[in-house]
Order: sequence, then structure tokens, then C-alpha cells
Amino acid sequence: WLPDAHVEAPTAGSIILAGVLLKAGGYGFLRFALPLFPTGTQLWLPLIIVLSVIAILYGAAVSTVQKDLKKLVAYSSVAHMGFVTLGIFVLNAQGGVGAVLQMLNHAFVTGALFLFVGIQYERTHRRVIADLGGLANHWPLYTTFFGVFVLASLGLPGLSGFVGEFLVLLGTFQFGGVPLGGLFWGPLAAIGVILAAIYLLWMFSRVMYGPARDHYKLLPDLSPIEVACAVPLLVLTVLLGVFPQPAIAIIEPSLDRVLRLATDPTFLVALR
Repeated sequence: WLPDAHVEAPTAGSIILAGVLLKAGGYGFLRFALPLFPTGTQLWLPLIIVLSVIAILYGAAVSTVQKDLKKLVAYSSVAHMGFVTLGIFVLNAQGGVGAVLQMLNHAFVTGALFLFVGIQYERTHRRVIADLGGLANHWPLYTTFFGVFVLASLGLPGLSGFVGEFLVLLGTFQFGGVPLGGLFWGPLAAIGVILAAIYLLWMFSRVMYGPARDHYKLLPDLSPIEVACAVPLLVLTVLLGVFPQPAIAIIEPSLDRVLRLATDPTFLVALR
């Protein structure tokens, strides 16, 4: 339902859906499911990890064949949230911290991608990738902002997308509580990162550097208000990628408590 909801929603609705509503599931797992139902967590953990990897691969694979720009971003959102559930249910510090950072990254970056898809749609009234092209010739400022968020979405080091996905994969490699082990499921999840680079760079190349459309040259570049909306997201994306430690220091204490509640029965007894 998620890609269809994104496609039918207005730009503001897609941003809220990506930036806020999708995080409710991850928050619910961390705040309620793991600490309140540790036995159920252990029981369903292998299935959820398998489904998370499937979501990563499925979302990435389907994104590679999308013709609609907004639907491509929507399916990439499925893959990114697969990393969140994967990191939560490997039940270690690296995966959990990575999952929370990935939720933050997804809010900033995917929200920004939907913002920029909406901006170009308001001008061109087109979302089919084949109908777009050569926008970099006419919209250099738009191209710069959009390019940075595309690189963040595919996990380029130095931007927010890298930190969360790296920690989730690291936690998955170290996890052994699932059939075939983390050394099997970790590389499978990493394939999703490779596919993300393929479909995002392909999309960016086709939209920005494809054959120029002369009828787009009269359309304006980003307005000051649009720049003002994009700059905070850009700053947060760069800061979280370059200086993740302040965020990690805030996340770790609470996450450690949640993981102990989910994995250590004696800790729950001690709290009583």
C-alpha cells in the first residue's frame, strides 16, 4: 500500500508519511514490542529478520524498473525501512543504533526527495522519467540539492545514509540467532545497497543529464522559499553523516536498556 499512498498523496502528504508516520512502526517495536514482549520477540525474530531482508531486496529490485519518479522514491522507502527492522531485531547495540539513525536519515533524506519530486512536478507536470531530461542545464541549484540527497539515499560515506546502514549491516554480520547466521543474511542485505546505487544514479542521470528538453528552459529554478525549506534538511543530512557521535551518545543509553529488557530476564527482575 505504501507506494500507492505516496503516489496519490500531495507533496506535503508524502513528506509527512515518509518523515513521521513510517517511524511509528520502528518506535513501536523499540518502545513496546521488545521490552514488553521479550518472549514473543525471540519467537518471531528469525521471521522478521528474513522479512526485513526480503523488503530490502524487493524494494530495491522493484525501484530499478520504475518509470514514475515518485513511485521509485516510494519503493526505495520500503528498502530503507527494511534496514530499520533488520537493525532492531538483531538485538545488539550496533544494529539498534543503526536502526534509529536510519530512521532519522530516512526522515531527512526521503522527505527531501519527495519535496524535490514535488517541486519539479509543480513546474513540469510530469513524473515519468522518460519525459524528463536535461534539467541540470536549466536548474543548476535544483540539481545540486537533489544530487546531494540522492547520494545520501544511496549511502555515500560522509552523509547520513551511510552511518545507519553501515551499523545495521555490522550488527547483522555479528548476529547468530537466525538460521544460516548473520554471515548469510548480512551480505544479502548489502546487495540492497548496491541496487540502491544502481537505480538512484540511473534515475539522476536520466532526469538531470538526459537529452535536454527546450520547453523546460523557461521554467524557474528553486525559489528562495524552496531553498529555505531544503537547507535545514541538507544541513542535518551532512551533520549526521560527518558528526554522528552526538546522536549516538543520546541513543545508546536508552537503547541499551531496551535491549537488556528484551534479552536479559534477570534485568527485568532487578527492575522490579
